[in-house]
Amino acid sequence: MQTFRVSATGHSVNYLPEYVASWQGFFAAEGLEVSATVPSPWDLVLDEIGSGQAEAALGGIWVPSMFLGRATRYTPFAQVSARAPLALVGREARRTFDWQMLRGRTVMMKGSNGASVGLFIKMLLQENGIDPREVGFVQDLDGKMLATLFAGGMGDFLVVDSPSALALEARGGGTIATLLADSGGGVPWSVYYAPGDSDAARLEVQAGFTRALARGMDWVLGHEAASFSDFLGRIFPRFGVEELVRLVDLYRRVGMWTTPRIDQASYDRWQCGIAAGHLTAAPIPYGTLIDSRPAMMAGLA
Repeated sequence: MQTFRVSATGHSVNYLPEYVASWQGFFAAEGLEVSATVPSPWDLVLDEIGSGQAEAALGGIWVPSMFLGRATRYTPFAQVSARAPLALVGREARRTFDWQMLRGRTVMMKGSNGASVGLFIKMLLQENGIDPREVGFVQDLDGKMLATLFAGGMGDFLVVDSPSALALEARGGGTIATLLADSGGGVPWSVYYAPGDSDAARLEVQAGFTRALARGMDWVLGHEAASFSDFLGRIFPRFGVEELVRLVDLYRRVGMWTTPRIDQASYDRWQCGIAAGHLTAAPIPYGTLIDSRPAMMAGLA
């Protein structure tokens, strides 16, 4: 059995297929003993893959994009999340949501755990004909602090992860205006990446990991969340089981989990958002950043 360590930027519901692949023995069937750590602060994932403590980092594709040609090359080879696991929380219950509601309002979103949230929200505003300069942002604070301040009356909208949004709504701290996994469209939100280019031996290992991850996705998509609610409760003890079941079934329905192969159209869309946020000079062509060989070797291309 070969050890395969993942250094992740979080422990999240949108990473569920990885946890299921371990639980169901799909990684073991590929000869892999997979474990995951969540270092703090999050950018220690780069140290862990650079030192060989981990075989892959799991996080936003904006990091490999930003580093390309400037420092260490990080090569994405698989994805787990094909949608943004975020929610926009407001103060009033509304039957329908329209992005025009955000003009002239203040949106609070965390900036302490990377750039993805701000990049995505501003991209969605632009796609819906709104100049981000028409919206006020508070995004330099920790997410927990922002949620507390929002519940106390600060800001008009709050962007948080979906489980936290459901919990906040249940406590009467706000009303979910839209779940972005549903309304935000597809992007390669969470990807696995490794430093440099892979040799033949590392490619074989990455292909086995990718193949097992695909089996984990298929398993999740083939089972209603209520049928494995006990597992969800064990893996995510911070959240209520009913909210987890609701969220996982939503993710199953809207395409959070599709295939570990990184879709080019979604990738190209997200590259435009990353470039608009000035992390890259221009969108990076798919073949320049992505190593599609593990997915091809896994029979997914």
